[in-house]
Amino acid sequence: MSLLPVLAVLLSAQVAISDLYARRVSNRWLLCVGVTALGGLLWMWAVRGAPFPGMHLAGAVVGLAALLPFYALGWMGAGDVKYFAVLGLLLGMPALLPIWVVSSLLAGAHAVCVLLAPGLRTTLPLRMQWLQARAQEQWQARPFVRQIHASRQGRVGIPYAAYLAFATVGFIACGTYGASS
Repeated sequence: MSLLPVLAVLLSAQVAISDLYARRVSNRWLLCVGVTALGGLLWMWAVRGAPFPGMHLAGAVVGLAALLPFYALGWMGAGDVKYFAVLGLLLGMPALLPIWVVSSLLAGAHAVCVLLAPGLRTTLPLRMQWLQARAQEQWQARPFVRQIHASRQGRVGIPYAAYLAFATVGFIACGTYGASS
């Protein structure tokens, strides 16, 4: 078995935790895993006689190019784009489409919930609105919730990289990776 899907799962775990907690994707992790994967792929090709890793290299380029316009529009963070490019390098170009579709569906469901949440509050009876507000105040007062908000340093938005990570782990766990590479 290749180490590339193992690297993808380990990176995905780190990215999901970091994106959910602080809305950040670590450049250091992306660089380390990307360089390791690239070196391993080139070593396998040059020294061990494996086929040229064209689909992996194309996956990195396509992963970067596919999400770069969303970053340029301000709809996505740079870490999300770089993470998708590294996933393309790790898993190859054929893995990108299913991962992108599943993660976009998850992020879309999240966005719908965020958009509907304020409207739900106004449809509740007054007593329920008061109880909900009280529960939210108590939740926000918890030290670990304040720590999460402090670590985000004002960054808000949908944790798209976390959804990419969930889709990646699901893609690998379903055994689809071997069929696509």
